[in-house]
Amino acid sequence: MLNLVVLQGRLVADPEYRQTPQGTPTARVRIAVERSFVRQGEQRQSDFFDVTMWNKQAENVCKYFHKGDMILINGRIQTRTYQDKETGKNRTAFDIVADNFNFCGSRNGGNGGGFAPADNFTPAAPTYSRPVQEAPAYSAGNADDFAIIDDSTDLPF
Repeated sequence: MLNLVVLQGRLVADPEYRQTPQGTPTARVRIAVERSFVRQGEQRQSDFFDVTMWNKQAENVCKYFHKGDMILINGRIQTRTYQDKETGKNRTAFDIVADNFNFCGSRNGGNGGGFAPADNFTPAAPTYSRPVQEAPAYSAGNADDFAIIDDSTDLPF
């Protein structure tokens, strides 16, 4: 069985941090994910997803992410049932629970972590602490490394 969700988008608002009655940290984020296609003459549309995070991840997302930040989330879809308070009917809700998240860039769309270099920024030449070794030549291999496989019999698995 496979239940995997991968979303990349921008936070619509700052993460909402809460704790369960037992003291377990939880956070909810809402992200906007642009659709990969756009109809001619129309603007690109986005879908909005609510994502729940638990424990240390909840604390970290609240500490490092803010409205407008790009985020990459992988997780799973969970379903839950509840009773509608107004009608009394049973309802089903779909929740995305994050297993992991990563930085993807800044609001400026450039590099990750919100780093924006100054206009006069010139990267320094790379320095190496040890000499770079050349890759061995292909002639260094042994002809016995490659053997003919007899495929006339049944597969071993």
